[in-house]
Amino acid sequence: MPSIRPVLIAVALVCAAVAYAWLVPESGFPTWLRLRDEVTQAEARIHDLEQQNASLRDEVTALAHDPFAQERAVRETLGWSRPGEVVVREPRSPMPERAIP
Repeated sequence: MPSIRPVLIAVALVCAAVAYAWLVPESGFPTWLRLRDEVTQAEARIHDLEQQNASLRDEVTALAHDPFAQERAVRETLGWSRPGEVVVREPRSPMPERAIP
């Protein structure tokens, strides 16, 4: 009849390995959870930047080919208006400071 002792030792080793992976911060599982969250955040940021890039590409195309877009850009930049128009300016928020590398 086979001994149950090797089975108990194997189960104990597996339980110890799982406990180590779960409880020790430098091991796999907590690090995996943290990295998974970082990847999710990075993917969301990439999506936002891709949308911003697409919008900027559309604006570049319009400025290169559309005279109305060119006029709008000049008027917005310089604050010009046509006779009878009223220019309303909203205060701009200050640019965030960047750390110098």
